[in-house]
Amino acid sequence: MEDGKNTVRAVERALDILLVFTEHSSLGLTEIADKVGLHKSTVHRLLASLESKGFLVRDVVTEKYRLGFRVWELSAKLAEQSDDPGVLLLPEMERLRDLVGETVSLYIREGDERIRIQAVQSKQEIRRVAPVGARLPLYAGASSKVLLAFADEEERESIMNSADWPASVNRDAFRRTLEDIRALGYATSAEEREAGVAAVSAPILTNSGRLVAALGVSGPANRLDPERIRAIAPQVIEAARRMGKMMK
Repeated sequence: MEDGKNTVRAVERALDILLVFTEHSSLGLTEIADKVGLHKSTVHRLLASLESKGFLVRDVVTEKYRLGFRVWELSAKLAEQSDDPGVLLLPEMERLRDLVGETVSLYIREGDERIRIQAVQSKQEIRRVAPVGARLPLYAGASSKVLLAFADEEERESIMNSADWPASVNRDAFRRTLEDIRALGYATSAEEREAGVAAVSAPILTNSGRLVAALGVSGPANRLDPERIRAIAPQVIEAARRMGKMMK
């Protein structure tokens, strides 16, 4: 029984190490150990195992680790899944990008964060670059507000009443904002999370009303001013509606 617990613990620690690379392209042994909170000797053993299986690669010059080919193989298999929103909805995202001329992102909610699972960058010289895999808080930004506004009430209240909800964001005022978003059908933001960035977002809902993701359009605030956002909001809503019909 104890061996089983140790095996599970080792697996969890190895996964924690891999997850560190969602925010960093390469890291050394000491850096990894600091981030996962483990002794360097333990991390060294786990890194050796991950390297032997191809999940990590070590640069012989810098002695830093980066993701290996096995991760890309798994990613390729994920892309083959026809029900993956990030793959299935990509053509519609590209169509919307070409229509509005700004960066288009797809977000899902995981716990008290939103994750960008797909992005199509604007072709304009000055544009918002949206990295896939980024984790963002749910209390700021157009897509965050959409994911909360159209979530189940119980889930929404659980998130907003948690100890992690920032004291600077008034819950009652935020609830009223979410009510307005549900009535309007979309959300907007202007420099709520990033200086100089504005966004508009709409929910992707299945025919049964289940929330799949938030579809967001973002760009420089001086280009995506309130008038421009009002003009493209119907196009974002329509694109989200089409996407919803594609989902099960």
